[in-house]
Amino acid sequence: MRIAILSRNAKLYSTQRLKEAGEQRGHTVDIIDTMHCYMDITSSRPSVRYKGEPLPTYDAVIPRIGSSVTFYGTSVVRQFEMMGTFSINESVAISRSRDKLRSLQLLSRKGIGLPRTGFANHPDRIDDLIKNVGGAPVVIKLLEGTQGIGVVLAETQKTAEAIIEAFMGLNANILVQEYIKEAGGADIRCFVVGGKVVAAMKRQANEGEFRSNLHRGGTASLVRLSPAERKTAINAAKTMGLNMSGVDILRSNNGPVVMEVNSSPGLEGIEKATGKDVAAMIIEFIEANAQPHKNKTVGKG
Repeated sequence: MRIAILSRNAKLYSTQRLKEAGEQRGHTVDIIDTMHCYMDITSSRPSVRYKGEPLPTYDAVIPRIGSSVTFYGTSVVRQFEMMGTFSINESVAISRSRDKLRSLQLLSRKGIGLPRTGFANHPDRIDDLIKNVGGAPVVIKLLEGTQGIGVVLAETQKTAEAIIEAFMGLNANILVQEYIKEAGGADIRCFVVGGKVVAAMKRQANEGEFRSNLHRGGTASLVRLSPAERKTAINAAKTMGLNMSGVDILRSNNGPVVMEVNSSPGLEGIEKATGKDVAAMIIEFIEANAQPHKNKTVGKG
């Protein structure tokens, strides 16, 4: 098969591992900078051009779309879909998962465990917004944040009110969530491919830090999932309509709760923590599911 990886940085670990895994299995793998693609949008022969030339026909595409370029990146993925190329994650599913508010609403509708969450534009009673999610301490998140950026823990009522007022003064969209203290600064990243959890790791925040992101100095280790945690991760990925995703879960007193469903999960932390060849599993899924001129998604979003 001929596979395209949409990535802005060919040197990234995840991009290199996917290319390596594809080539080891006998496929031709090209890395394409998403933002340098441009599209010929016609009803008869849609195409994608790159560096002055039309791209060849690909059997499959692996989108590695950063959150800052979601709009254009998903447009490129959609163009490949119009050309009949199989995308491991379809454009509509990527867009759905990137909208934090929408994704939480969809997960809630399916009965999947979530932390109590509030969302508002300019509430008349900020104190009531905080009270509605259980009171301080609370976690305040920018909707557009990523990798732990734009996530603040407010330990008191007054601090929470001040932070919310400051964000609203900047016309920022925010979520207010209950703080799951019993998680102890740790979360679980479940890597889901084709409706199965193929690898899982526990990420532990540094002392004095509540964000467990590896980009922020957190550490990763192998973890054993409970049946409820495995089921939650699988259902969350299915609800988003993602064939490949990283589902972040916290262990709460009320069972597993989903914090985020990531459509472009990194491979480095999960592969090193578990010793599993996740990249090869992704390529194997593509081999089993890529069909010319027919996109296929496991589950419905």
